[in-house]
Amino acid sequence: MNQADSRRDELRDNLALVRSRIDQACGTAGRDPSEVHLIAVTKLFPASDAALLAELGVHDLGESRDQEASVKAAQVSELTTATVRWHFVGRLQSNKARSVAAYAHLVHSLDRPVLVEALSAARRRLGRGELEVLIQVSLDEDVDRGGVHPDGLAQLADQVADAEQLTLAGLMAVAPLNAAPDPAFERLAELAGQLRSQHPGATVLSAGMSGDFESAIRHGATHVRIGTALLGRRAPSFG
Repeated sequence: MNQADSRRDELRDNLALVRSRIDQACGTAGRDPSEVHLIAVTKLFPASDAALLAELGVHDLGESRDQEASVKAAQVSELTTATVRWHFVGRLQSNKARSVAAYAHLVHSLDRPVLVEALSAARRRLGRGELEVLIQVSLDEDVDRGGVHPDGLAQLADQVADAEQLTLAGLMAVAPLNAAPDPAFERLAELAGQLRSQHPGATVLSAGMSGDFESAIRHGATHVRIGTALLGRRAPSFG
């Protein structure tokens, strides 16, 4: 068996385990597994891995660094004809907005007004339709991890909703470090409910990673962002 076949088998096995965990979490929560969308976070792993996952049926791929993502998106399009939707899940700098707007189908990390204008202007200059965005909300007030403070969520949501080239799709958050995730995701679910009361179309809730996505599913996550559980802890490479 060559290296490519071995890696395909490894990813297939990992994917089966992750999907089993999602099914079990949904069963426990009384939810339909079809309600939960798997995003494979391929940052620091090669385009060949991303292409293999797409061919295995994972069509939503996530990246957190534009410098890597913009190159990888082009590479993957050359490696496979499988459908791919790119999710930008990392902290976004306003000077990267035009680049991200060119390939991203969904931006998960809008957390300040300057990004509203930057992304909207970028899509307008590119001559493309509206870009779906999620507002990242902070659950721990750690400024280094990004996210708008919950007190500022309503105002930022209104700004996104008023932007011509953006569609407010919902919320994203990451659980606090070194703490049980359930209280944080319970709070996130409350915030998501408040947002939907004012913006009924904002139904996406992006929460949960390899170590805590079962908790996120219990609290209503519609999108889970999985990296390690799919791609492993091997020494990563990019190219």
